[in-house]
Amino acid sequence: MPQLTYGDIKAATDRIAGRIRPVTLAPLDPGAIRTGHRDPLDDRPEEPCQVWLALEFMQHTGSFKARGAQNFIQAHREAGTLPEAGVTIASGGNAGLACAWAAQQQGVPATVFLPAAAPEVKVAKLRSYGADVRLAGSEYAEALAACEEFAATTGALPSHAYDHPLIAAGAGTLLEEIHQRLPDLDTAVVGVGGGGLFAGVATAAQHHGIRTIAVEPENCRALNAAIEAGHLVDVPVQSIAADSLGARRTSAMALHAAQQDRVHSVLVSDEDIISARHALWDHRRLAVEHGAATALAALLAADQHLREPGLETRRKTPSRSYRPGNGEKVCVVLCGANTDTGTLMQP
Repeated sequence: MPQLTYGDIKAATDRIAGRIRPVTLAPLDPGAIRTGHRDPLDDRPEEPCQVWLALEFMQHTGSFKARGAQNFIQAHREAGTLPEAGVTIASGGNAGLACAWAAQQQGVPATVFLPAAAPEVKVAKLRSYGADVRLAGSEYAEALAACEEFAATTGALPSHAYDHPLIAAGAGTLLEEIHQRLPDLDTAVVGVGGGGLFAGVATAAQHHGIRTIAVEPENCRALNAAIEAGHLVDVPVQSIAADSLGARRTSAMALHAAQQDRVHSVLVSDEDIISARHALWDHRRLAVEHGAATALAALLAADQHLREPGLETRRKTPSRSYRPGNGEKVCVVLCGANTDTGTLMQP
């Protein structure tokens, strides 16, 4: 598969302009995130880091995936490769919702495959976007097989949740918007599942000289494991954020992006993720998925590790959190809000 380029992201930015909601940026209160230890040789005046939240969960369908879905369908329409049978995907999550929505927006048929036990609320939401929902098998793998067979027999265009250059390029348009609003940004922090959002953001960030922090649950670490191995590997998936970040294997595009300069991999615990999600609700009344809170957990966990005696000793691996430097300008991507808000009321 060809690697993602900045040109792909620029093309996607132009292609989906006016078809998606511009991202909203919200600054955290000064001092909300503490900076790390200063270099003794750094003679600059001490100043707090500046942290913004990218509220991408306010995007159409409640997640960033609307960007990639729009880019995917529009690019095929422009190329004349969009079949009469429309598009098809196996996903009851954010990717399926985004595919169905983008197809409806452009008057294209969408057929979405789900396991037979899929919650009715997901089925109803997909149908509200005009999708033809097909229930197949008891597991995702069976739904995927049915989707592939449908594409082969009908000629429908198969889409993917993350492992496609057009999908990842669409996701990368988010960083283009952020950079336009914050041209002096130093660091982007993003949660990673299959790697579509990360690949897009990191590719655009690399072009602009921006650091990217790739954050994963410690028991759901497809990208981190691939970085360690130097090649794609399968990993076990067991995390509170697995519903949105639960890829067993990352994409080749994501690994390529992670092997470039200015990219750092961070792992956080489920406890850190839950704490970050509750913090967003308690202090800002923002209801997000656990997957979205994973990015912020990297910053809040660093603060927590300093407050709890002995915790920094128990967690010797430096990749368990990210602490911004003196005066560093950081943007944390909150990527989705398709969540059960009732769990926010639980301790």
